[in-house]
Amino acid sequence: MNDAIANAPIDLSPFWLSLKLSLVTTLFLLFSAFPIAYIFARRTFRFKRILEAVTALPLVLPPTVLGFYILLLLSPESIFGQVFEAAFGERLVFNFGGMIIASCIFSFPFMFQPLKSGLEQIDRALLDASYTLGKSELETLFRIVIPNMKATILGASIVTFAHTMGEFGVVLMIGGNIPNETRVASVAIYDKVEQLDFFSAHIYSAILVGFSFAVLLAVNYLNRGKTR
Repeated sequence: MNDAIANAPIDLSPFWLSLKLSLVTTLFLLFSAFPIAYIFARRTFRFKRILEAVTALPLVLPPTVLGFYILLLLSPESIFGQVFEAAFGERLVFNFGGMIIASCIFSFPFMFQPLKSGLEQIDRALLDASYTLGKSELETLFRIVIPNMKATILGASIVTFAHTMGEFGVVLMIGGNIPNETRVASVAIYDKVEQLDFFSAHIYSAILVGFSFAVLLAVNYLNRGKTR
């Protein structure tokens, strides 16, 4: 069995592509979702509840439904797709750039919801004390809010990264299954099963199971740290 594993022609490029997609998606969502979460946690405005429901839609929509509408949005026939192609000379469908956009939409609530919850739990007295001492909202954000949210920010980033690693339906509809370009780990497993290559599918799946288990351990460790 060990010799079989050592000699197996396992292509690790789908994992590197998944890691790259997950890293880019997590970093983009961290810097874009935080200010949006801050506004939702600290401000009151019209249609807030409706917009909150819109941000949570990827949590309940079937990935194929979400992928279908993103495909329409990014297609060369759409205004967005035409503007992007005219500006950069590339199409977004069956392209890594399109997969990043799709992943950001699909994984948005996994970054947004924990950040918003963390912002709402910060003691209001700390913020009022900062304002009373003459600190601006921006100074309060960097000196009070963010330091008190380190564990929440790290936990949201880990969950978003792990969720993107396991994406299947949306990335398959937008990126397809092009080796070394759009074939991520989850799609590679599906591809191996279709080829009846269950040995390779087992190895790919075992790697993702081990990765998911490590993520859960990390999140549990962070949660224990917050409750002490």
